[in-house]
Amino acid sequence: QVQLVESGGGLVQAGGSLRLSCAASGESFSLNVMGWSRQATGKQRELVATITSGGSTNYADSVKDRFTISRDNAKNTVYLQMNMLSPEDTAVYYCDVQGQWLPGSTFPAGTMFRAGARGTQVTVSS
Repeated sequence: QVQLVESGGGLVQAGGSLRLSCAASGESFSLNVMGWSRQATGKQRELVATITSGGSTNYADSVKDRFTISRDNAKNTVYLQMNMLSPEDTAVYYCDVQGQWLPGSTFPAGTMFRAGARGTQVTVSS
């Protein structure tokens, strides 16, 4: 199995910044797409940003030019740098990954998987 551990959430004033991290660990695997989604109270979950293993990125329109997603493939870690935060960014942020099992795993090599983290709260005060 793949375990995802998030960190970096918290309370920040409007206009401030936060950096989220999500580290994946477990048995033999490779990660293809890593990303972040968020869910505000009373709203549907929305995709925030994704990054492929090759570094291609995609952002929701609402966060373009304010958020930056990056990854460290050697550490199986994805980051979300969030700048110019506004109260509308208040939500639980979830790390999501898509990957495949490698030889040495208890799962068949080449089998794809998806995994998600438990979420970290980001609160932006006005």
